Amino acid sequence: MAARKKSAARAALFFLAAMFCPDIRPNGSIAMEQVFNGFGCSGQNISPALGWSGVPEDTKGFALLVHDPDAPTGGAGWWHWLVVNIPASATQLRKDAGKADGSNLPFGCVQIDTDFGGPGWGGPCPPVGDKPHRYNFTLYALKVDRLDVSGASASLAGYMVNASAIGKAKLSGKFGRKK
Repeated sequence: MAARKKSAARAALFFLAAMFCPDIRPNGSIAMEQVFNGFGCSGQNISPALGWSGVPEDTKGFALLVHDPDAPTGGAGWWHWLVVNIPASATQLRKDAGKADGSNLPFGCVQIDTDFGGPGWGGPCPPVGDKPHRYNFTLYALKVDRLDVSGASASLAGYMVNASAIGKAKLSGKFGRKK
């Protein structure tokens, strides 16, 4: 019982925070540097730096899922970045880690195709005139070191991540385009 309480308390300390994520402030605006370059947007499409702390004790790996629940897709939202098999020893993903070829990610990481149609970071690009969309960066601590996600869709990968999660940390940013 004491071990379970200690584990629950440790999981409560697991977080993505502004001090570790200088490119995104909690519920703040996402910079043009991170915005997609296409679909009418003219950002640089550079993934933000993300760091974490307070990892649950039994963590064997991580997964990062970035999702826009406000995208006008009939309820599915929009997947902007999915990275699995992040080593348990990692404490950050550096700025521009989201290159499609995975060359800036820690060794062994796998990226899942986003709703843009390929792997890698796809920055915000909501429709012109929509209220600012929320972009949820959720880092999952996993009880496994590897997930076999070969050929998985973003939704299937998300299901597999959630089934193996022992903790999660979330940071949200916003971005909108005016008429």
